Amino acid sequence: MQKPFIVGITGGSASGKTLFLERLLSSFEDGEVCLISQDNYYKPREMQPIDDHGVHNFDRPESIDFEEYAADIRKIQAGETVYREEYTFNNAAKKPKMLTFSSAPVVVVEGIFVLYYPELASLLDLKVFIDAKDHIKLKRRIIRDKVERGYDLDDVLYRYEQHVMPTYEKYIKPFMNDADLIVPNNHNFDKALEVIRTYLRVRTS
Repeated sequence: MQKPFIVGITGGSASGKTLFLERLLSSFEDGEVCLISQDNYYKPREMQPIDDHGVHNFDRPESIDFEEYAADIRKIQAGETVYREEYTFNNAAKKPKMLTFSSAPVVVVEGIFVLYYPELASLLDLKVFIDAKDHIKLKRRIIRDKVERGYDLDDVLYRYEQHVMPTYEKYIKPFMNDADLIVPNNHNFDKALEVIRTYLRVRTS
């Protein structure tokens, strides 16, 4: 079996990674690509860091089980299938599903810290950084966390100011220059998406 080509996609919270991924993945047939997201490797809530105001901070590197994440990527790289329970971000109304990750010609590794952890970054054949202006990211974060995750607006704004932005400046932005491609996503990413899509087609044909 041909060794999978592993693509890492990262960027600040609400930079547009999810939409970029959806568009990228939709251009491949079933079995051609496997997406394995950092979101499903958060440690249990009781193990999450707590800030000075007693609020759980999910936007810290220590929130993620990097060792297990990297281990599962290596298994997929070796042709194995990985099973993992979906992480639901404390949404009691959402029943977690059991997720299946099967090896494929293209493996996409996605999350805000995929370039931060050396053992994870070293597995990536192509590193893509999705970037956007701060006010655009804030708007997207409000929509996502309020609507999809059930947080109230004050909570979303507090987390953005106290957790998200400090983490971006310290643990995400410094690794932007390690990326092979930086995609500005203030308006759209159509041209960049087409370049990456074409490149992956060539590499896996």
